[in-house]
Amino acid sequence: MERDVFDRLLAESRPRLHRYCARMVGSAFDGEDVVQEALAKATEAFPTAGPIDRPESWLFRIAHNAALDALRRRKRQAALRSDIELARLADGGAAADARVAATASLATFLRLPATQRSSVVLMDVLGHSLSEAAEILGVSIAAIKAALHRARERLRDLANAPDSTVPRLAAAERDRLRHYADRFNARDFDALRDLLAEDVRLDMVNRRRLKGRKDVSLYFTKYGEIFDWRFAPGLAEGRPALLVNDPADGAKTIGYVVLLDWKNGQIAAIRDFRLATYVMEGLIVSRL
Repeated sequence: MERDVFDRLLAESRPRLHRYCARMVGSAFDGEDVVQEALAKATEAFPTAGPIDRPESWLFRIAHNAALDALRRRKRQAALRSDIELARLADGGAAADARVAATASLATFLRLPATQRSSVVLMDVLGHSLSEAAEILGVSIAAIKAALHRARERLRDLANAPDSTVPRLAAAERDRLRHYADRFNARDFDALRDLLAEDVRLDMVNRRRLKGRKDVSLYFTKYGEIFDWRFAPGLAEGRPALLVNDPADGAKTIGYVVLLDWKNGQIAAIRDFRLATYVMEGLIVSRL
C-alpha cells in the first residue's frame, strides 16, 4: 500500500473508527481520544507492517486494542480514587433486534462486558460480518456469535430501563460559560484573549494542535473571518460545553461543540470539534 493511499484510508475511516471507539469507552469525547491514539499507532506501525491484506480490519484491530488500553487505564485510575468500577451485568437469554444497538446511548454500551460490547458494535452498528468481527477481535466465530447474542439481549433490557440521571451544573460555572458565549457572539475576541493562560492548549480536533497564548490567539482571528456559527452554553455528556449552530438554520440544529478547561480563572485548554462533526453522533447535549 502506498503512503498516500494509507493516509486517505486514515482520513476516510476516522468517522467509523469513532463510532466504534465511542461505544467501547462510553463517551464521544473519550472515543475521539482513543481514535487519535489508534491513528498514531497505525501511522507508527505502517512502515514496517508489510503487506496489509485487509487494511480496514487491520486498522480496527489497532483501534480495538487502543480502546481496551483506555479502559484499563480508566479502571486503574478509578481504583486509585476508590471509585466504583464498571458494573459486570448478568447475561440474559432472549435475542434482541439489532436496531436496539444502533439507537442505544454511548453510556449504555459501557454496561456490557468488553467482548459483548465490541461484537455488537462491530456487527450491529458498523455492519461488519461475523468473519470480519472475528478477525478484528482475534477470536473464533463461535465466540462472536455467543457474545453477540448476549449483548443484544442485554441492550434490549437496558433500553427498556428508565434513565434517572440528571446532570447539574454549578451556578458559577454556568455563569462563566454564558459569559464566554456572550463575548464570542459579540465578537469581542480581545476580551477572550485576555482570559487565555500563558500555556493554554488548543485542539482543533481532526486538524491541528497549538500551545501558548500567542499561537492560540489566532484561533479567535480565524473565527472572526467566518459567520456560520453562534455559541450557546450547554451540557455535552454532562460536561459544560459551548453548543454551536448556524444562525441561518432556523431549526437551530447543534452542529458541533467546544469544550473549555479553566484553571485559576483562566482558560487552560480549548477543544473545538468544528472539523470533527462525526463526534455529534450519539452525543447527548442539552441547552442551559
